[in-house]
Amino acid sequence: MSTRQTHYILGLFLIFGTAAQLAHGDDWPQWLGPHRDGVWRESGIIEQFPEGGPTVKWRTPIGGGYSGPAVVGNRVFVTDRQLAGGQRISPNAFDRSPTQGSERVLCLDAESGEILWTHEYPCEYSISYAAGPRTTPVVTGGKLYSVGAEGDLVCLDAETGEPLWSKQFKEDYDMPAPVWGFSGHPLVDGKRLICLVGGQGSVAVAFDKDSGEEIWRSLSAAEPGYCPPVILELGGKRQLIIWHPQAINGLDPETGEVYWSTPFDVRAGMTIPTPRQAGQRLFVTNFYDGPMMLEFKEGQAGPDLLWRGNSHSERNTDKLHSVMSTPVIQDGHIYGVDSYGQLRCLDLETGERSWEDLTASGSTGDLRDSSNRWANVFLIPHEDRFFLANEKGDLIIAKLTPTGYEELSRAHVIEADNPMPGRKVVWSHPALANRCAYLRNDSEIICVDLSKD
Repeated sequence: MSTRQTHYILGLFLIFGTAAQLAHGDDWPQWLGPHRDGVWRESGIIEQFPEGGPTVKWRTPIGGGYSGPAVVGNRVFVTDRQLAGGQRISPNAFDRSPTQGSERVLCLDAESGEILWTHEYPCEYSISYAAGPRTTPVVTGGKLYSVGAEGDLVCLDAETGEPLWSKQFKEDYDMPAPVWGFSGHPLVDGKRLICLVGGQGSVAVAFDKDSGEEIWRSLSAAEPGYCPPVILELGGKRQLIIWHPQAINGLDPETGEVYWSTPFDVRAGMTIPTPRQAGQRLFVTNFYDGPMMLEFKEGQAGPDLLWRGNSHSERNTDKLHSVMSTPVIQDGHIYGVDSYGQLRCLDLETGERSWEDLTASGSTGDLRDSSNRWANVFLIPHEDRFFLANEKGDLIIAKLTPTGYEELSRAHVIEADNPMPGRKVVWSHPALANRCAYLRNDSEIICVDLSKD
């Protein structure tokens, strides 16, 4: 073969290889995406929605749930709840009367929405807000890991749905389901699958991701809370951050050894938003007790308290009292959603509020009106702007800067149909992959085309 022919063939390989990579796009294989930070890094994304809104490529009926989708290659994975015949969900969201039914893990074709396989298992619910599962599956190395609302951990073959191993947290760890169900999105780290479990000495548990055998267990607390495990580099150490309702903790991810623990009592167990890092600082926020900012110094055993909120009431919030939305830290500022839907910007150094805006959530901000309580927006940074998914089923393109909120475009893409907080909401974080948004409510999952061409 001549040199010219070799170069020609190599050129074709590079062209078609690049085209295939672009066609495939990026994955969203777990909670908050490939880096577990909520940032959407794909290029070629629209900057304004077309008139009439973006194209919905497909819609597939599914059951209820708060769990977000995961996307890997040409597959979409999502979990849902199926009620048994004659069963219904109580209109009182706090009613924990048992209901019979099953949970499912579904695999769909990312291009067509066709269901390729289903894994289903019986699951009686006795939790509040009983619409369905909470956690986003994590898909890696050809395997899928999912935690159900009543503590069913399953490992499946991602290609076929074949069960490989399973655990039952309530039975295996003598841990009753938390009030709002098991909600800590599982995390894969090397050979370890790290889960928020609960019980004495087992708030966090690492399993061998291939066999299901326990590798280590760590921490005791009255209740585990709902916060996803996350691994961060802080104080010169790679640390597993576990935030339960009594303390924020830093662990050795390989052994479960506790490096440090900072007390932080949180009412109603509502440790929910994912902890966020800014340099050598760690930020957490919750609904009742507000925020806390910790600062790390290399060689120091544990962090120092930099600042925390001064208010301890959901209606009297000086900084940021987030319910479920994970804040975003950019350019020395924190952006997050407060307890009644107020989108706020805080100064990273002091926690002082720079501004607040109600436009994205659609909340009136009236603290006397319970229909505004827990109003939510998910924040997804993309290049120089944000994609916001609010609880009303809107997708919003906006700029968030220290000077204010600038809405660029908005489209209503999915119906809010979960009535449990006293109004109809969508409380599921979307997946952003293949230049699309994958969103679900309690009756369907949809794929919205957000590509420029």
